[in-house]
Amino acid sequence: MLLPKSNTPRWIVVVIDLFLSLVALFFAYVIRFDLKAEADVIKEEWEILSKSILVYVGVKFFVFYLFKIHKGLVRHTSTEDLRRIFFASITSSLLFFILGLIRFHFIDEYYLFPTSVLLIEFLASFMLLLGLRFSIKLLYLESMKVKRSEERVLIYGAGISGLITKRTIEKDLASKEKIVGFLDDNKKLAGNRLEGKTIFHTSKLEKMLQEDGITRLIIAIQEPDNNNRKRIAELCIEYNVTVVKVPSTKSWINGEFSSKQLAKIKIDDLLGRKPINLGEDKIKKELNKEVILITGAAGSIGSGLVRQIAKYGPAKIILLDQAESPQYDLQNELRSDFPNLEFEVVIGDIRSYERMKNLLATFKPKFVFHAAAYKHVPLMESNPSEAVLTNVLGTRNLVDLSVEFGVYKFVMISTDKAVNPTNVMGASKRIAEVYAQAKNDLGKTKFITTRFGNVLGSNGSVIPLFQRQIANGGPLTVTDERVTRFFMTIPEACQLVLEAGVMGDGGEIFVFDMGESVKIIDLAKKMVKLSGLELGTDIEIKITGLRPGEKLYEELLAKDENTLPTHHPQILKATVRSADDQHIVMINDLIKLFRTQDNMEIVAKMKAIVPEFISNNSDFEKLDKHD
Repeated sequence: MLLPKSNTPRWIVVVIDLFLSLVALFFAYVIRFDLKAEADVIKEEWEILSKSILVYVGVKFFVFYLFKIHKGLVRHTSTEDLRRIFFASITSSLLFFILGLIRFHFIDEYYLFPTSVLLIEFLASFMLLLGLRFSIKLLYLESMKVKRSEERVLIYGAGISGLITKRTIEKDLASKEKIVGFLDDNKKLAGNRLEGKTIFHTSKLEKMLQEDGITRLIIAIQEPDNNNRKRIAELCIEYNVTVVKVPSTKSWINGEFSSKQLAKIKIDDLLGRKPINLGEDKIKKELNKEVILITGAAGSIGSGLVRQIAKYGPAKIILLDQAESPQYDLQNELRSDFPNLEFEVVIGDIRSYERMKNLLATFKPKFVFHAAAYKHVPLMESNPSEAVLTNVLGTRNLVDLSVEFGVYKFVMISTDKAVNPTNVMGASKRIAEVYAQAKNDLGKTKFITTRFGNVLGSNGSVIPLFQRQIANGGPLTVTDERVTRFFMTIPEACQLVLEAGVMGDGGEIFVFDMGESVKIIDLAKKMVKLSGLELGTDIEIKITGLRPGEKLYEELLAKDENTLPTHHPQILKATVRSADDQHIVMINDLIKLFRTQDNMEIVAKMKAIVPEFISNNSDFEKLDKHD
């Protein structure tokens, strides 16, 4: 039955409160006489009590009005109302005691009420007044709940965050969710109950998904084990169960969590690995109070490096990029998030030798993190001269100037596409690696190269593309059903770059553990499900065919390369062919070919420098020798 939604008149609240108080007084006398009082005793007590009833009602009315306990909306009773009722009840009892003393000493030598009655009446009236209010509140909350088909919800995490999540959902008037129970990795908690809800071990999840009609799972663990989270999320996706997560406590509003803050999990949550343990002390020792130059600072990896390095207290970070608007955005972000960070925003192009020379001469950085590059395979396949100009000439400028100005370490960001390259972009990055290696022993600068695969959420990557295509209703475009790629998050990639930069002695190419490669078509299917859509009904996947220069499978090592372990389990060191002066000559000749704008001649020279560069699905296949 629905309760009336209009406010109850105040006089009715007052009358009910006074009536409950009289009930409490009657109850106190019943308890005092242990339910066995004889008629003459009752008559005697009534003679005394009858002279006190009007005083009782008058005092209660006066005190209740004084404390305004009738003012609050009964259906929204709060702890503030509890406080008022408590003090009103105890004040009334004190007044009865004082008036009783006055009556005893100055009127008829009788107290208003026996002391035992006062104590029992205080407790009874307090509980009745409070109990009625909270009963009405509970009835109101139930009556106001939207009567829709219920969602059966499991909460993953039986800790504090999970408990807060349960309470928040149950408090939400508009919620149509019914908490079925908690899910937890701790076997010792299995079978216990938390606020009336059973805790199940995660091994029971699939059975529950099959039999209990679970429609939603909430990840309420603040820092869950990545493998467990991935396994649970993928199982839920398989059974078309929506998965959402509680945000970080930092984003809670005024320290309180709202059910509206629940967010769908992202594809990153299904691709993450074990947390990376960094040598924080070593990194801080190297970077603290040093001047650091980051090229491509406004890009995905560059800006990620800026955020990571800012935590280690550098003397100054030089942010170099030719993209004006992204630089402006990064500048504003740093001023907000790192108000004490010293940084300099430099608009410039790494292809300009004079601009780069002035930059290094002015700031004299000790570390250079080189993240500026062209990276899109199809675009570079159509514009090899630009790939050479930026990825090769730009790197040569920075490498040579780093030697000239005594940079301590130069860390180059490379790519898995540099391994057995099948496209111009990958070959240009491999050539840049070779140039840096060849210069390693010609000065004091230590040149270190880091290689990794695709970065989740980076500019122009497949994840934002799929997100846009889903938002537009599809189709999602996949080049080939067999295509696989390695993936890593931006923070992971940047952390490993810093770790490799610290451990490197110069000349190394570090390869990161990218985990298992992922089929792009499987990635697309998961993103469709995470969006709450049904493949084939709401949206389609379209196979478009391999693009020029595109590989089916990415590699992290070339055929003639092996790996050696390092002190960090997620970083390996590649043993590669040595680079020499002849390579430098050939690379300089390649750069000179820019003037010709002859794509075939430029790519032929690239293949001479990188013999393993065999074009795939490209016009440049004719340059390869075929048996």
